[in-house]
Amino acid sequence: MQDWIIQYEPQVRMSVFFGLLSFLFLVQQCFPRRPLSGSKLYRWGNNLGLVFFNSFVMRVFIPTTTVAVALWVEQKQWGIFNVWQPNFALQVILSLLLLDCLIYWQHRLFHSVPVLWRLHRVHHMDQNIDVTTGSRFHPIEIALSLFIKFIAVLLFGVDAVAIILFEVILNGTAMFNHANLRLPLTFDKWLRLLIVTPDMHRVHHSQRPEETDSNFGFNLSIWDRVFRSYVDQPRFGHEKMRIGLREFTDAKVTQSFIGMLVSPFQTSRHSVKKKAS
Repeated sequence: MQDWIIQYEPQVRMSVFFGLLSFLFLVQQCFPRRPLSGSKLYRWGNNLGLVFFNSFVMRVFIPTTTVAVALWVEQKQWGIFNVWQPNFALQVILSLLLLDCLIYWQHRLFHSVPVLWRLHRVHHMDQNIDVTTGSRFHPIEIALSLFIKFIAVLLFGVDAVAIILFEVILNGTAMFNHANLRLPLTFDKWLRLLIVTPDMHRVHHSQRPEETDSNFGFNLSIWDRVFRSYVDQPRFGHEKMRIGLREFTDAKVTQSFIGMLVSPFQTSRHSVKKKAS
């Protein structure tokens, strides 16, 4: 089974990605949490266009993957897990927890360091939030995130199967918690005790800085609770809260394909002031 997962890793990841994207896209149309503003087709096309562009850029300029690095590390017997050699199930569980915590802190880092925020704000400039927002990132941020995961694999000796499972979970939960999806409030209340729900993560996309700098988790909600970055609800409620960044309101920048690519290299005194405050 492990060999099969590794052999067909690209097919597994692509099948889950497109299957879940299609499912959540349809479900959020049936049970929307908020009305979407602006041209939906234009926004969806550019958000998804950035996803495919990023995939192309990564394949051209970074000719390796986290799975390939994990297999190489296993061959060299480097990393904590290769020295410790716990049983496979325990190693997978610990790897998923470690990587999930790593992504939480990576996310906080991209909010805290001004030059990294310039990259990450491409994700936050979206003036709506739905399943397509979950994969909307600048290619340089994607590359930096990939190198951070490379380092984690080297240090911990993460198994290739654990990496594949983590990437599938990360992509899946990112789409889920960005979905414009209305869940029953009681169900949301209990579900967010374990994982990040759409209502929980939507707070993170508020224009209010104190809400933007909260709820950093992508999968497990425990990290926001443990590290005291959890905010239960937006101040003005989910229907009235304003999504995006106050300093970026022009759709030519926030929603256009070229605008998203060049945004990190444009100066905004408001965004600099925000991160310095």
